[in-house]
Amino acid sequence: MNLPHPVMHPMLRAWPVTARDALPLALWTAAEIAEACGGTASHDFEALGVEMDSRDVKPGDLFVALKGEAMDGHKFLPQAFEKGAVAAIVDRPVDYPHVLVEDTTAALHALGAAARERSHAVRIAVTGSVGKTGVKESIFACLDRASRGAAHRSVRSYNNHVGVPLSLARMPARSRFGVFEMGMNHAGEIAPLAAHVRPQVALITTIAPAHIENLGSLEAIADEKAQIFTGLMPGGTAIIPADSEWAERMIGHARACGANIVTFGRSAGADVRLLDAIPAAGGGSLVTADLGDRRICFTIAEPGEHWIVNSLGVMAAVRAADGDLASAGLALAEMGGLKGRGARHTITVAGGTALLIDESYNANPASMRATLKALAATPATRRLAVLGSMKELGDFADAFHRQLAEPIAEAGVAHTVLVGEEMRALAEELGKLAPAALGKPITFAHCGTPAEAIALLGQFGLAAGDAVLVKGSNSVGLGRLVSHFTDNTPAGIAAGG
Repeated sequence: MNLPHPVMHPMLRAWPVTARDALPLALWTAAEIAEACGGTASHDFEALGVEMDSRDVKPGDLFVALKGEAMDGHKFLPQAFEKGAVAAIVDRPVDYPHVLVEDTTAALHALGAAARERSHAVRIAVTGSVGKTGVKESIFACLDRASRGAAHRSVRSYNNHVGVPLSLARMPARSRFGVFEMGMNHAGEIAPLAAHVRPQVALITTIAPAHIENLGSLEAIADEKAQIFTGLMPGGTAIIPADSEWAERMIGHARACGANIVTFGRSAGADVRLLDAIPAAGGGSLVTADLGDRRICFTIAEPGEHWIVNSLGVMAAVRAADGDLASAGLALAEMGGLKGRGARHTITVAGGTALLIDESYNANPASMRATLKALAATPATRRLAVLGSMKELGDFADAFHRQLAEPIAEAGVAHTVLVGEEMRALAEELGKLAPAALGKPITFAHCGTPAEAIALLGQFGLAAGDAVLVKGSNSVGLGRLVSHFTDNTPAGIAAGG
């Protein structure tokens, strides 16, 4: 039987064709890598990703055999190819598909630069003493939703002299947005990263005494963070926290770079200004903000006052990148906590379930205070805290650790487990505090390792309705404590991770 040929609607025949359609689907070809790095390809291949750690290689990846002071990536070529690498960037001939170069680190930087130049993506750079990873992830979620998957960002905390070029090298040619995190431990580290990315938008979250051991003062930290503006493209936008004590100092740096300046915060003169924030269902906030020419209202899923201000910076960045504010609002309402940075888990305990808040990845005085304040606002029968040492505070360490005693008391923490040698100063301070309300003393225990902390928390006893905050510098290893409790939770119970 002959059926009539279907009539196609004219609009379906006229599917729009854009310049992006001519761009390759593969991340890199052998010829493109060789051209970018000034190397020689042994085979013809296509790479779907770029990786520098053989343990993280996925099928289709290009493995970059980097050489450091103590490690040589060439030793891990067999492992990388066993896991599915299609080729490697190497500085010596090998018996695997490869691109031969003189210096693999220089080749990675060149590949990142080539990725930047071939893409028309709007690039956003994020730094700050506190909150830069969360803000980076939020901006990405907002732009990814609006662009239907055409946004790219640095993963994890790949924010140093190797992580930033790697993140650039991973950016597909078809990307419409790229969001990159930049960190530092010493003076002089931010400007080279900004020069790699050459962002159209650069945002500073806040200034706090993280890495003050190496920089010496908050003024020096503000000056170093503001070096992110030196990499801005002509006509680029600098986004600065208006509530910071060092706002005018950072604005001065931005002006010297010829940037358009946008401030955000609670201050009356902020360009993106908080008008109101009220609690929302699930622990987040309903935020109303003034953008100068309009007002917007949106929900953020993340709890805590620090996220309210962070969301204003996110919206400022989305607008500066010509993103969609409505889509951004939806994305912020749907975001869950990040592993090690606010993920919330429901764990099984005696008599029911308890809440575990995972802030185990990083800690400094400002973020400790912010998360303790968020713990205080978390509904719970009891509030407990496992707090690890704050690193890189130098001669200020004892004072900053002692100063946490008051926020712990204000948060109504029933019991605190302190982990690490630096926490000894806080233990001494807690021992001096007067008994809390109703005559109940503030109880605490001090230990040296996560394993001891697990045992101490078990001795104290978790009960149904508890909320447990786990926070410390990453080197303390409190992620192991989080894994201990979440991995022992039956499937279906863990939430938010």
